[in-house]
Amino acid sequence: MGQAKRAAGAHAYMKGIAPFLGVATPERRSFVREMCKELNPPSSDELGKTARALWKLEYREYQYAANDVISIFAKQCDKSFLADHVEHLITHKSWWDTVDGLGGVAVSPLTVKYPLISLMRKWNKSDNMWLNRAAIQHQRGRKFDTDIPLLFEFCDYHSDRNEFFIAKAIGWALRDLSRIDNSAVKRFLKDHPNLNWVAVREAKKLGFK
Repeated sequence: MGQAKRAAGAHAYMKGIAPFLGVATPERRSFVREMCKELNPPSSDELGKTARALWKLEYREYQYAANDVISIFAKQCDKSFLADHVEHLITHKSWWDTVDGLGGVAVSPLTVKYPLISLMRKWNKSDNMWLNRAAIQHQRGRKFDTDIPLLFEFCDYHSDRNEFFIAKAIGWALRDLSRIDNSAVKRFLKDHPNLNWVAVREAKKLGFK
């Protein structure tokens, strides 16, 4: 399935974070989906251990495959899955691709399903930048179900930081909120005049009414 040219391009695009096989996303997902059809639904812990095993493998597509497997068996994840397994995955072989992928397949849905605000607060105050990013973005896509005070609490905590991946996360979270509460985002930006320009740019991308 792999292609050398695609592998080289992906390796360069991801700043050399890991070697690639060159497997296209649709092919990878189709293969993983077919393999999972042969399996009995795992327990939450078995699912986490499978993801960890894939995470240890050299090529980046194996980490993507781990996210695919989590997505397929998402209903099996229990309340402790984020703390027991996803936290480990986020903090190993970390880059935006896998961190945001885990956000989509595990962090966001499980923080809707279970009361995990205390864990998100822990991640938000962690010394690990990638846990911070995952916490800041964990409510993306919730629209009118967004806990706005919590979102602002998380963004405010990092409002004086200039790391690109933190600023980007803040900006994206605020941009999502601007779809439903433009005025709240305006107030936040006004109250944080020193917010990194990347965060401000991303927050304003949809325009303000």
